[in-house]
Amino acid sequence: MRAAGHDEPIMVDLESLIDEIKACRVCADHLPLGPRPVVHMAEDAKILIIGQAPGTKVHETGIPWNDASGDRLRAWMGVDRETFYDPHRFAIMPMGFCYPGRAANGGDCPPRPECAPLWHAQLRGALTQIRLTLLIGGYAQKFYLGPACAPTMTETVRRGLSFGADILPLPHPSWRNTAWVRKNPWFEAQIIPELRRRVIGLIT
Repeated sequence: MRAAGHDEPIMVDLESLIDEIKACRVCADHLPLGPRPVVHMAEDAKILIIGQAPGTKVHETGIPWNDASGDRLRAWMGVDRETFYDPHRFAIMPMGFCYPGRAANGGDCPPRPECAPLWHAQLRGALTQIRLTLLIGGYAQKFYLGPACAPTMTETVRRGLSFGADILPLPHPSWRNTAWVRKNPWFEAQIIPELRRRVIGLIT
């Protein structure tokens, strides 16, 4: 899979690249808590999770999805924490690698726009065994699906099973989307079972 309108994955040494990302200070002046890039993966991972950006708890711990949203995501996939944090099974990277700060509406700011164009193609180039990519939230979906993205996140997720066996768009598992899940029962009835089937088939 390639991002719509973006370069093909670039072949690189993953360990060196992660060290470079963790030392990145490109947008330091825009980060209220300072830089702390969060990325977690190994070269032989089969599933790539592309989320939004770290929250405050993830920033504090340096562990991706180490919060209530992560608990819900793991429940959707039907995996426990130990399995989820096995980098040989799951590669995890966000659209923005550092906590972007708080927005006026009380939620987090959008992911910093510098990260994905700067780092994603290189990371994906090192992940040669990926068989399933989960695009979590509208930012990842717009970046990677481009014109194939529906006008709304809801419709993009609803069409998820039509994108093929190697990609699946999901809503963000934030508590803020609890009402969305209730309003769209087809998600738990159709998408979640297929998500679990694909995940378990790749990690067992």
